[in-house]
Amino acid sequence: MDTGGGEQECDRGDDLKKAYRKLAMKWHPDKNPNDKKEAEAKFKQIAEAYEVLSDPEKREIYDQHGEDGLKDMPPPGSGGSPFNSGRRGFNPRSAEDIFAEFFGTSPFGFGPQSRGRSMRFSDAGSSFGGYNGGDPVLPKKPPPIENILPCTLEELYSGSTRKMKISRTVLDANGKLEPDTEILTIEVKPGWKKGTKITFLNKGNEQLNQLPADVVFVIDEKEHDVYKRDGNDLILNHTVTLAEALEGTTVNITTLDGRNLSIPVTEIISPGYELVVAEEGMPITKEPGHRGDLKIKFDIKFPTKLTSEQKVALKRAFAG
Repeated sequence: MDTGGGEQECDRGDDLKKAYRKLAMKWHPDKNPNDKKEAEAKFKQIAEAYEVLSDPEKREIYDQHGEDGLKDMPPPGSGGSPFNSGRRGFNPRSAEDIFAEFFGTSPFGFGPQSRGRSMRFSDAGSSFGGYNGGDPVLPKKPPPIENILPCTLEELYSGSTRKMKISRTVLDANGKLEPDTEILTIEVKPGWKKGTKITFLNKGNEQLNQLPADVVFVIDEKEHDVYKRDGNDLILNHTVTLAEALEGTTVNITTLDGRNLSIPVTEIISPGYELVVAEEGMPITKEPGHRGDLKIKFDIKFPTKLTSEQKVALKRAFAG
């Protein structure tokens, strides 16, 4: 006896169930609290597609007449032709009911649902589904998982792209935990400061009966050999000789983006003197195209000894 057709139907049914498990787990509204409306719509569409494709009669009607044919099906038990009754008899089952047939209670912890009807799509139900003594049962979400992201001052000046690999556990299509890795991309914006937080929603470990935590990266600034940051300004300490302080000098620097600047100093440099170079500081994130200032703080190196001739020359220079 040839059983090939039956085996093919069985394989197709197994593939359909496998596809449903995978998509239902991905788009379950409990797993997508930040895109709840879209997730609920997709979750219902997935359930309706499974209901039609898993029912030979509905599938045949759909293959021949499309959605209109399903809409014209008479209600179960009403009899008559499914295509000339003119009644909208196809009433999809609750998406949560179908989900419960596969997984039982929600693996995300939104209420103590049994294998019966969920309240998610009921007018009287909680938006999260599931009741306990009349009160909605909300899932717990662990606190965010924070990671320090050290950045050079050059990265925070010009911006950069960082790729961060995370390891976590996720729920597979059967509701079992399995290890997973993912690469998260962080676009470091010019001007970001120490303490800036970048949040990736729900990228923590997935666990039964709770939502995954958020993963947060916190910007930290590495020390720089030349510059120090003060808000949006940059501080540069520069040492000059006494002669340069009196006669004038030129300060040659390399900026954080690699430009070479020659800054003339024509005034007499006294102790504590500070020269401000406008718009050569850090980019201001909230004001694109604008930067803070570069502040050059001078330190005067006095000679430890003077010859007799030097002393006489100084007296003459400052006489009167």
